[in-house]
Amino acid sequence: MESSRARRGRRARPSRRRPLLHIALATVAVLGATAGGTVYVKAQAHSGTGAVSSASATPSASGSGNGEVSVESVAAPGTDHDALLASAVKSVTVPAGVAVSVAVLDVDSGGGATYGEGVFDTASIVKVDILATLLLQAQDADRRLTAAEQAYATAMIENSDNDSASALWRTIGKAAGLHAANERFGLTDTEGGDDMLWGLTQTTAADQLVLLQQVFGDDSELSEASRAYLQGLMGQIAVGQQWGVSAAAEGASWALKNGWLPRSTTGLWDINSIGRVTVDGHDYLVAALSNGNATQAAGISLVESVAEAAVSAFTSASTARSASASAAE
Repeated sequence: MESSRARRGRRARPSRRRPLLHIALATVAVLGATAGGTVYVKAQAHSGTGAVSSASATPSASGSGNGEVSVESVAAPGTDHDALLASAVKSVTVPAGVAVSVAVLDVDSGGGATYGEGVFDTASIVKVDILATLLLQAQDADRRLTAAEQAYATAMIENSDNDSASALWRTIGKAAGLHAANERFGLTDTEGGDDMLWGLTQTTAADQLVLLQQVFGDDSELSEASRAYLQGLMGQIAVGQQWGVSAAAEGASWALKNGWLPRSTTGLWDINSIGRVTVDGHDYLVAALSNGNATQAAGISLVESVAEAAVSAFTSASTARSASASAAE
């Protein structure tokens, strides 16, 4: 996916409009410092909750009601999530010249905060956005995904197959199609890559968190069946690609997509990871983005450390809230 041209210095477009979200986003950006088989997708109301499908199950329009998370709760007062996340990332050593950004949503409390901004190449995490766009377009047309589209979707998400991503990128109308869907999803700072350079789509951690809400939340443009289908694929990532935000989860309680891209102009690596993790029965949506990594392994280690530190800070806050509530009873 890498061209020989110099890295584009563009920034994402100015924010157009972000719909009202019933959450506070938690975003930290740090630069070079110590800190750390058929799918039916008929459109339907957004009030239901669906199940995460297994690799062998055929996603159903009905779902079983346990695979999604509500994102309408309100953060508990008195918790400084900015300070929590900033302190957490400061515990992680970020090499000079490396930029990292992490966004976290505590689904149960709605807790979050905002600190800084950074624009990053998506690399292969854009494949979640590509499939979400395809599913939305299919809903609009009141049609099923074709057998070929399903095969491409599975290979693109579970195995990060680039040829499959390119095929679906064409199907959705490349950057223009992605942009149209993202306007409806609520992403305001994501810009599709030129022509077939989908891996050079520009995004922010905060925008990726909004996308994750579309995938895992019940207040979504995507139908219950579409959400369950995408969740299921993200829960069946190939062995060898299960790193990233999963480091913050308990065991296999995760659903994710990773991205990795060596830049030909610098020899440095973009390493990204987005997904949902579960800790102590609580769900967290996490997006960790980075660039300027000396090696792929170093970037993976950084992203995992940042995700672990960030989620740990939020789980500690959740535990403290629970203890306080118990003491007040």
